[in-house]
Amino acid sequence: MPGYMLKGTCHCGEAGWTLETVPKSVTACNCTICRRYGALWAYGYDGFDIQTTGQTNTYQRRDSGDINFHFCAICGCVTHFIVCSEDENGRKRAAVNVRMSDPAPISALPIRHFEGHDSYKELPGDGRMVKDMWF
Repeated sequence: MPGYMLKGTCHCGEAGWTLETVPKSVTACNCTICRRYGALWAYGYDGFDIQTTGQTNTYQRRDSGDINFHFCAICGCVTHFIVCSEDENGRKRAAVNVRMSDPAPISALPIRHFEGHDSYKELPGDGRMVKDMWF
């Protein structure tokens, strides 16, 4: 969809992101960190289809050390993550927390459930959409 842009900001509005692609779904992961953050992720590449703004602090995963989670330096909302290493095309995989966006444009997107705690596998869909997980 040409010109499509989804935007998200933290609670105080100091940190944010834009996603310049139409996500087909978002991911809920139950790994040790994502389940604590309660994030719903939409994926892209840092500096390509994901642009970020504002001052963030980072937390690097302790177990694998390959992902930096970014959160607003003022209000603490988790806005996005960026994988530390580049892929074969010199890009860094990234994801934005769609819970930072307006619900209307993404409410009907299906939720992909990823078992990131034990098996590291995608689980079968259960029909839930973003609008089913706002609470």
